[in-house]
Amino acid sequence: MRIRAGYEISYTCATYTPMILMLSVLPDREPDLLSSQNMRFNRPISTWDYRDSFGNHCTRIEAPPGPFTVSADFEILDSGLPDLVDWSAQQHRVPELPDEVLVYLLGSRYCDTDRLSDTAWSLFGQTQPGWARVQAIVDFVHDRITFGYQFARATRTAAEGFEERVGVCRDFAHLAVTLCRCMNIPARYCTGYLGDIGVPPVDAPMDFSAWFQVYLSGRWWTFDARHNNPRIGRVLMAMGRDATDVAMVTSFGSSFLSGFTVITEEIPA
Repeated sequence: MRIRAGYEISYTCATYTPMILMLSVLPDREPDLLSSQNMRFNRPISTWDYRDSFGNHCTRIEAPPGPFTVSADFEILDSGLPDLVDWSAQQHRVPELPDEVLVYLLGSRYCDTDRLSDTAWSLFGQTQPGWARVQAIVDFVHDRITFGYQFARATRTAAEGFEERVGVCRDFAHLAVTLCRCMNIPARYCTGYLGDIGVPPVDAPMDFSAWFQVYLSGRWWTFDARHNNPRIGRVLMAMGRDATDVAMVTSFGSSFLSGFTVITEEIPA
């Protein structure tokens, strides 16, 4: 399957403003690219790339004063298969986990495990460890939070999402990640493209999507608390502890988002 994806994002800056852009696909997906994903700017801007501590592809720029636009449009090859499901996947005891996975058990900016630990154990302490426990958490979050773009708030933590019971895809992911960590299941936050492929199209503007991964049976598995259904055509861009680590744009100064368009769609065979 071939997927067309891309974006056009516009900002206005008051002065020269350093930024980190996390808009490229995860390096693991770069071999699947069928065309260049190079960023285009409508003004002369120098860029330099690096990999962060989570392995994400990051781009540094110094945005000039005034308006500017960054865009990309590329094609990528995908298996066309839905997310893998394996009910036999087992949960590891904490002493058995690899060192590099332990960070995904800890609380973070939006995943406030200290506030939800008792709640998690009261809700899921009697569930079967492993895949069944993660699926029970996903079912709970999917049913508890009502999705709506009007509910978006960039400062909402997992505990606040649990109490307020509304949010967008990042709130579903943050709450599910936090409950998994409370149950000693390593979980990491993911962001990327997820188009309406294999499902009825949604009458809403396309956006980047958030989901999460858990570590079971020695590998990472994809779960999605918002959709709660295996999906086709995910294109992973970045992963980390929570939305802080995978911010689309991190600005070190005053900047105003003035335009935002995302595309992701299957290219007919």
